[in-house]
Amino acid sequence: MRTIRDFEGKLAGKRVLIRVDFNVPLDKATGEIANDLRVRMALPTIEYARKQGARVILMSHLGRPKDNKPDPKLSLKKVAAHLGKLMGAEVKFAPDCIGPQAEAAVRTLRNGDVLMLENTRFHAGDEANDAEMSKQLSALADIYINDAFGTAHRAHASTAGVAQFLPAAAGFLIEKEVQYLSKATANPDHPYVAVMGGAKVSDKIKVLRNLLGKVDAMLIGGAMAYTFLKQQGLSVGNSLVEADRLDVAAELLAVGKGKIVLPVDHVCAQKVDAAAEVRTFDKEIPEGWIGLDIGPKTVALFKARVRGAALITWNGPLGYFEIDKFAAGTRAMAQALADSGATTIVGGGETAEAVEKLGLAGKISHVSTGGGASLEFLAGDKLPGIAVLE
Repeated sequence: MRTIRDFEGKLAGKRVLIRVDFNVPLDKATGEIANDLRVRMALPTIEYARKQGARVILMSHLGRPKDNKPDPKLSLKKVAAHLGKLMGAEVKFAPDCIGPQAEAAVRTLRNGDVLMLENTRFHAGDEANDAEMSKQLSALADIYINDAFGTAHRAHASTAGVAQFLPAAAGFLIEKEVQYLSKATANPDHPYVAVMGGAKVSDKIKVLRNLLGKVDAMLIGGAMAYTFLKQQGLSVGNSLVEADRLDVAAELLAVGKGKIVLPVDHVCAQKVDAAAEVRTFDKEIPEGWIGLDIGPKTVALFKARVRGAALITWNGPLGYFEIDKFAAGTRAMAQALADSGATTIVGGGETAEAVEKLGLAGKISHVSTGGGASLEFLAGDKLPGIAVLE
């Protein structure tokens, strides 16, 4: 895979179009940026290009604009302003990502300047991987750098399409993502432990199948554990169960015999509510109760299994961590990874959010910026946004 380093010494005066992933979470009440991790992770590539004298043009999507129409709430203008504060330099803004306004904004750039284009999803052509939109985006630049791992699993005009028309390479973030996630899928170090959580087995079937052949142990928590426990004939009360995935659970339990470790106790409530009464049950859950976190015995069991590991991957929270009384399992696992001394790789999405919220991201070897992309990589799938750089 080519990287931006391959253009070292050749960027001065060049218009460098960088696909970043600034699809940041927004506060529902204020509309402001709730977490700027993705912006901070893009800084090394942006600063490298600036210092080489490039004229930097950034593009990204934000949210899901209805009918791909411009929506002021999903404008990247606020993100451009925040990036400027982080850099301590002006970030110019173009009110469109293609067409006369974008072209005019690019013409004003001098060496070392940074320009943020408006939300690429304000045009239907982005998600459609429209060749005409790809051409218009590529016409703005001399070189294309993809540093948006969070969208690398999608073949869109701004991720894969534009690479057909410009010299293309990966930024530092994609390079780091590929290096670390490859550790989990190609010749991993042992002992290797995978921790899998989240709500649904169906979201992670391919990942579970792919990793079971590589790991020494797979610890399964979160709501997805109840489909496995139900398959084993245990009572799970009113916990979430995917009845149409019980056969998949049976197959995985057979393949992962001796490797799969399931919860042995459960923190439960009768409804998902911060004010609800909480009880802990061993093994089985009575009718009317919902499993919302792993219990203390499971925490101890899981911590013991990750102790001494050389490599640990973790994807999916182990409970309904948004409510504090159901966050103990997720919190304990994050701390166990931070203290393990192993190479630790945390998947994007909710798992990354949990680690950030707990202030432990700095103690994890790699926190992925891509939820869906990291899952597809761990499943062994080709990612279109990376394939075009190879």
